[in-house]
Amino acid sequence: MSDKINSEVHKDNSQLKNIKELGITNMPQQNNSPIQILPIIGQIEGHVTLPSETKTTKYEHVIPNLIEVENDSSIKGLLVVLNTVGGDVEAGLAIAEMIRSLSKPTVSLVIGGGHSIGVPLATSSDYSFISPTATMIVHPIRMTGMVIGVPQTFEYFNKMQDRINEFIIRTSKITEERLTKLMLQTDELLNDMGTILIGKQAVQQGLIDEVGGISEAVRKINSMIK
Repeated sequence: MSDKINSEVHKDNSQLKNIKELGITNMPQQNNSPIQILPIIGQIEGHVTLPSETKTTKYEHVIPNLIEVENDSSIKGLLVVLNTVGGDVEAGLAIAEMIRSLSKPTVSLVIGGGHSIGVPLATSSDYSFISPTATMIVHPIRMTGMVIGVPQTFEYFNKMQDRINEFIIRTSKITEERLTKLMLQTDELLNDMGTILIGKQAVQQGLIDEVGGISEAVRKINSMIK
């Protein structure tokens, strides 16, 4: 009798946790699925902890998950679902490089936004999708905090931007000239530089492979696994 009561209490606690964290009473079981889902949501958190009210994706959580995907023989492919405003450049680029280095098929899907460092995260997979109303903002890197006004700071910005550009060009169909032009536009963003791409515009520019949603992304990764 006590085991039954403990089991029911554990079930109730699990349901309460799922309601609190995810808004659902039960989690779908992925034990029989060969596809691992990696959500990249909100702001990408790097070495600095963001405020508790900010929705974040923590790179110290993502990196072990990606290693597990590579090591687990039961996982045949990775589906990356993005709705991010960007965030820490070093952390985002590290995650993107890890996704790119996986030996298993990878597909990414931008469902809401793939802004800033979310752009290389979207292009890091073997094949990429974007939903018709999703947006991607391409702009130069920014820095918060103290900036020292010396030539070395400018060189650092240049090298950091070159790293991001090189990755995007290497993992998508966009050219360096076109990417630079999109980043330096001054007539689309208020008090800023860059370009907003909506749905098929990202495909036309060569950043994303195809417009689609969940069904198309799952169908694609299943075909890549087979």
